[in-house]
Amino acid sequence: MDTRVAVISIIVENPEAIETLNHLLHEAGQYIIGRMGIPYREKGINIISIAIDAPQDVISTLSGKIGRLRGISTKTAYSNIITKAGE
Repeated sequence: MDTRVAVISIIVENPEAIETLNHLLHEAGQYIIGRMGIPYREKGINIISIAIDAPQDVISTLSGKIGRLRGISTKTAYSNIITKAGE
């Protein structure tokens, strides 16, 4: 299966959604390259970046599920490089 590298940018405004967000990220853990989280205490938000290498449908499904969480905004940027599985 072909994979792409992408970055999912997440802004968390609702702390109650963090547990569900972490569960979704755990489910996709096999594809996640790295994760960076920055608490912005002055604004009461968290900024999270997820680097992921996965099939297109896995990335879009994960991003969609995250985006449907109340109080969370997300955008995904994709690389143009598509890699065949096993490469």
